[in-house]
Amino acid sequence: MELTDKLIVLADAAKYDASCASSGAPKRSSKGQKGLGATNGNGICHSFTPDGRCVALLKILMTNFCLYDCQYCINRRSSNVPRARFSVDEIVRLTLDFYRRNLISGLFLSSGIIRSNDYTMEALVRVARTLRVEHQFRGYIHLKTIPDASPDLIRQAGLYADRLSVNIELPTSQSLTRLAPEKSDTTIRHAMSTIRDGLEEATAEPRAPRFSPGGQSTQMIVGADDTDDHTILGNVQSLYGDYRLKRVYYSAFSPIPESPSSVPLIAPPLLREHRLYQADFLIRGYGFRADELLTGPGNLSLDIDPKLAWALNHRELFPIDLDRADMYMIARVPGIGITSARRIDMLRRERRIRYSDLTRLGCSMKKLSPFITTQDYRPRQAGLERQALLAQMQTSTPAQMALL
Repeated sequence: MELTDKLIVLADAAKYDASCASSGAPKRSSKGQKGLGATNGNGICHSFTPDGRCVALLKILMTNFCLYDCQYCINRRSSNVPRARFSVDEIVRLTLDFYRRNLISGLFLSSGIIRSNDYTMEALVRVARTLRVEHQFRGYIHLKTIPDASPDLIRQAGLYADRLSVNIELPTSQSLTRLAPEKSDTTIRHAMSTIRDGLEEATAEPRAPRFSPGGQSTQMIVGADDTDDHTILGNVQSLYGDYRLKRVYYSAFSPIPESPSSVPLIAPPLLREHRLYQADFLIRGYGFRADELLTGPGNLSLDIDPKLAWALNHRELFPIDLDRADMYMIARVPGIGITSARRIDMLRRERRIRYSDLTRLGCSMKKLSPFITTQDYRPRQAGLERQALLAQMQTSTPAQMALL
């Protein structure tokens, strides 16, 4: 198979992997020294085209051949899809050629399982090692770790990659056993523990070799089973606490050709994926707990975002006085983000907050107005109950006009 044909197959096969953000890498540049590529101070490997566009990662699978028969995966063993496989040298050549032509800024590499887990993982490590050592490639590299691979290979991967990730696959171990019986939740978490230990060792010893400086992430498929958002967020909260994850990525299940009867034939609403990302950000950045966002079994509301839903369910806490409230509580007001909360805290040290200040700070006035008081503002909706306030805040949903 020609290299171009392989690229078409294996780039398309990689599109289902959502965890390809390139944040967290250290500042690194080949300017004034040997090598190729650069990352910026924020860790995003980049190269700019003449018209100012920032280019992306080369996102491919090493192969979409796979020994496993995961029911939700289009590349499963029993799937009737075109197959291809890159050699290590072909991936290295593609990465360098694409970078020199200003088409990419780094590499995101995953793979199906061929021969064995260790054989596949060793090939992924060889790609990263060849780029880093032989070609002095200083751009961004993200490697998808094979969970059942030996810890030594995973640790080697961390020496060359900017970020490692291990897919948790499904929200619960029961679902994984049912839909991917050849995989094990225990081995997935063991691989996460190996990466976590490497990160902690590198942090504790300043002279230790760098190890996956962008940390580790994971991906979870949503809607392939009947797990609700309450269970998902509870598990995600545990993952962040137990394994020092930078991010959990959510991928709404996409029905695949010739789907087995064990998975749904209809995709879940994409808005559900979006709501999970919003809730995830509240857990990571705002100090919310999963049981605050959903107090019982069920899914997040698709009609309103999780932060607004929480505020409406806690009308007894609002409105809050922006001149007196704790900054932690100000950040929980719908329409006010962490950055705006910090700016409000700094401003009120100089003088009392006015309603017009919030507009200048870029806050969402429509969302926040029922939940705050300032020197010159008191909400008329302060006494409204949840449903009445929600009805007042909601606007009609835009609809696509018919062509005929």
